[in-house]
Amino acid sequence: MDDKEAARAAVSEFLTTRRARVTPTDVGLPLLGTRRRVKGLRREEVALLAGVSPEYYVRLERGQATGPSAGVVDAIAGVLRLDDDERAHLGRLLAALTPAARRRSRRAAKDLVTPGIQVLLDSMDHLPAVVFNGRFDILAVNTLGRSLLAPVYELPGRTNSARFLFLDEPRARDLFPEWDRITADTVAILRIEAGRHPDDPDLTELIGELATRSTEFRTRWATNDVRTARAGTKTFRHPVIGEVTLPYETLRIDAASSQILSVYTPRPGTPEADAIRLLASWNADSQRNSNPTAGTHGGTPED
Repeated sequence: MDDKEAARAAVSEFLTTRRARVTPTDVGLPLLGTRRRVKGLRREEVALLAGVSPEYYVRLERGQATGPSAGVVDAIAGVLRLDDDERAHLGRLLAALTPAARRRSRRAAKDLVTPGIQVLLDSMDHLPAVVFNGRFDILAVNTLGRSLLAPVYELPGRTNSARFLFLDEPRARDLFPEWDRITADTVAILRIEAGRHPDDPDLTELIGELATRSTEFRTRWATNDVRTARAGTKTFRHPVIGEVTLPYETLRIDAASSQILSVYTPRPGTPEADAIRLLASWNADSQRNSNPTAGTHGGTPED
C-alpha cells in the first residue's frame, strides 16, 4: 500500500468507526420499519444531517475528496459527535490526503533529549519523571522514575512502554492494576501519533510488531479511538511501595517535537508522597549496598 492509499484507508477506517457509534435515535431520526443492515448511521443519513450531498460524503469517507472546507468538516464532526481530539485527528487525516502534506510529514524524529532536559530531570530528586516520545519510547528518566518503571526495562528490545504493556502482559498487568484503561489510552495516543506522522518508519515498525504479536493490541487498534496525552492518575502495584495511585502531569517539551515530559506529582503530606519517599530511601540504600565505600573519605571511623 503506497502513501496515498494508506492516507485514504486511514480516513475511511476512522469515519466508518465513528459513524457506527451513532444511532438514528441519537440524532433525532425516526426508526423506520425496514431492517437496518448497518450499525449506526448510514452514509446518506450523515450527508443529510451535515448538509452535503450523499455522493460527496461517500467520496469523503473513501478518502477521495480533498480540500473539504472547515465548515463541512465541522458539520460532519457534529453529526458524528466527535470530541475535540477526534475533530483534530480527522482534520489531520484529511490534510494528509494532499501530496504536499505527505511530503511535509517525512521528517526525522527528534529522539535526542537535550542536556538541559536531563539536568531538569535529575534536579527532581523527590518526584519520578520520565520523557517519552510519541511512540512511547523512553528517552530519558531520573532515578525515581527508573525505579518506578523498573519492570519496563526488563523486556528485551527497545525500551518502550507500549511494548511492555502488550508484549510482557502478565508483568504489565501486575504492575498496572488498571491495565485495560491504560492500554486503551496508550493505543488511542498512538493513533494520534500515526495521524500526525504517518510516514514515521519507527512508528510503522512498532505498530506492526504489536499487531503481529498481540491480539489485545489488534482489538484496540481496530476501534480507531484517539486521545491526546494529558494529566491524570495511574495506579501501580509496585514491589517496593505496594499499591499506590499517583497523579501525574504531562508537558510537551517543545512545539516541534513529540516529546512529552511526564512527572508524578503526589501532594506533600499524603500517603502517596510517603510512598515516593520510601522508594527514594530504598534507592539510596540500594546504592550504598552496591558501593559500600560510598560516602567514606578513606579514614577510620570515629569511636
